[in-house]
Amino acid sequence: MCARTQAAETGSEKQTATIRLDGLTKRYGEIIANDDVSFEVRPGEIFGYLGPNGAGKTTTIRLLLGLIKPTSGSAEVLGADVRDRRALTEAKAEVGYLPDELGFEERLTGRQVLDYFARMRGDERREELLDLFRPPLDRPVETYSSGNRRMLGIVQAFMHDPELVIMDEPTSGLDPLKQDRMHAFVAEERDAGKTIFFSSHVLSEVQHVCDRVGIVREGKLVALENIDDLLERGGKRVRVQFPEPVDEDRFGTSEMIDVETVDRTVRFTYTGEPATLLEHLVQFRIEDVDVGDPKLDDIFKHYYGDDGDAEAG
Repeated sequence: MCARTQAAETGSEKQTATIRLDGLTKRYGEIIANDDVSFEVRPGEIFGYLGPNGAGKTTTIRLLLGLIKPTSGSAEVLGADVRDRRALTEAKAEVGYLPDELGFEERLTGRQVLDYFARMRGDERREELLDLFRPPLDRPVETYSSGNRRMLGIVQAFMHDPELVIMDEPTSGLDPLKQDRMHAFVAEERDAGKTIFFSSHVLSEVQHVCDRVGIVREGKLVALENIDDLLERGGKRVRVQFPEPVDEDRFGTSEMIDVETVDRTVRFTYTGEPATLLEHLVQFRIEDVDVGDPKLDDIFKHYYGDDGDAEAG
């Protein structure tokens, strides 16, 4: 049963977070994979979890699923303490999981794989999902492309109609059309009350589908914001085209960052007030100007610097 349905039945909005981390820490000897991580994922939202390779994203997911034990701190999934094996096992009946690396038995057909998961958890929505995502069910998994493996994984993660779905790189291997289908489907699931924990390195994807975003760096949570607030704080991305080359020293201001000049075109991120920018631009002869929201990739650089690996998983 989804969180919004439960809230309606109790006559009040559900207050308990779907996922809660409180000082969650995982050490491997001298290596700290998760360092005092604390945040909550609210019922009925898509929460994006971002960071490059080695940042600690997968460690967080493994801790939430009880696959590894925390060194210190705590976490809850659907109210179950991840350190309580029995309680977490019961809660996981309402959890779907799409891992980054899909470990299906290679010799089984797709249909046999889904039958196996159906016996374990149920398959109330199998046929509905197969109308959207169409892996070749009668072929062995060992013959599948990466896209077909991913579609099979999506079906198994959602077919028992879980309250919470944890997804690690969910569109990896999907072509653009199937990615769009996946994004639309996830948004519909959120609107129906599902909670989605969405770990991805594809920043434009997270910007498109997520309600909030957490950015993790070297095991630490370095940002936790609504997507709209993050974009607003990132300033505006501006492109200005001049009829002739412009004096950069005269044109530039302290509110302009990441300035790039190519011939007669200047691109930059503007962190000041829009009215101030317009007052500045009217002092120059301009052929064209374009002002828009920055890409999440650009904002990400402010947390990682130019050396940050924004394209790593």
